[in-house]
Order: sequence, then C-alpha cells, then structure tokens
Amino acid sequence: MKKIAIQLAALVFALVLGSAMLDLDPAPVDLRPAVAAHLEASGVAHPVTAVLLNYRGYDTLLEVAVLLLALFAILAVIPDSQTGRPTPAAPVLQTLARLAVPLMLVTATFLLWAGAFRPGGAFQAGSVLAAALVLLHLTGLLAGWPQPGARLRWGLAAGFLVFLAVAAALLLQGHLLQYPPAWAGLLILCIEFALTLSLGLLLAGLFLFLSRDTEGAP
Repeated sequence: MKKIAIQLAALVFALVLGSAMLDLDPAPVDLRPAVAAHLEASGVAHPVTAVLLNYRGYDTLLEVAVLLLALFAILAVIPDSQTGRPTPAAPVLQTLARLAVPLMLVTATFLLWAGAFRPGGAFQAGSVLAAALVLLHLTGLLAGWPQPGARLRWGLAAGFLVFLAVAAALLLQGHLLQYPPAWAGLLILCIEFALTLSLGLLLAGLFLFLSRDTEGAP
C-alpha cells in the first residue's frame, strides 16, 4: 500500500511539473539570432556546442566541478573495503556485453567528433562511455572500483584541469574563456576530448565506487 501511495505521489508531482512547464511564458529575449550571428567566431558550427563551451563556458566549467566534488564527497564518506569481481552474469549476457561495448565506444567517439557541427559533444559521449563501463560491471566483466589510484585520479580530474588551464591561459590575454577566433576550434576540441574521458569516469564512478560495498553481500 505504501509503495502504491509513493508511486501515485510521484505521478501527481510529474503531472504538476509538466503542466507548470507548459504554462511558462515565452522567453522575453530571443538569443538565437545573436548566437547565429556570432557562430562563425565561436570555433564550432553547432549553436549548442558554441553556447556550452564558448558563450556559456563559465557555467559548463562549474557543472564539471560540481560532478567532481560530488564524487569526491562520496569517496570521503564511504568506508575503505576490498573489492572483488561481482557475480558473473549468464554467458549469453557477457557475450552480448562484449559485443555491445566496442560499439558504444565507437558511438562515444562519433558523438565527441559530431559535437562541432551537429547534436553531440563531450557530455553525450561521456555518458555513453560511462554506460559501457557500468554494463561491463553488471555482467561481471569489471569489478567495482576501490579507492582511486594516481592514474584514475588524473583521469577523473583531467577534464576540469584542462578546462581550467585553457581558461587561465586566456586570462593572461585579459579575458576568461574568450577564445581567439583562429584557435577557438582547436581549444574547444582539446577541452571536449578531456571532458569526455573525465565525464565517463565520473559518471561511471558514481556507480562503481559505491557498488564495491554491496558485492558479495547476501
């Protein structure tokens, strides 16, 4: 009975939230013409990527920092424990996982490359990369992660550090995250590549660092 009440409450909340979003007034300022007018100077050909990593770069940098801090908070509160490989899944599922993961890596690479001129980019590519790692874990092919070693720590922080280093370098020219037009595309590509790796590890870590405490439990 309690479970049904919680489900009904969640459904009502979703309906109220959806109706509130539908009743929102149109934005008082339409920024799409301004983005389109300056798209050529952004270094990419897709407006979403231009907004995320050029016009709204401060927000994106802080979003990555929040994810990194969330993972560090989890690592700070969970106890140290030995981790082992989870119970293997059926051979058929393991075979399907071995077939799916390479395709997911190719998809992540495509999303990273495509972000410059069509929907895609580091966040989407990192999500697919994280899903591949979680799939390997759920099928018993990848153990839950222990406390991260030096290489994993660098991988987790690489995206934020590269983003911050580019921002600091540009600040020496007097502007924070204002890319020179001639270098904008290359700098954004470097940031996106590092972000893909870090976001994939961060999102997977939110699952794999916690899963080590439940492996082997009755």
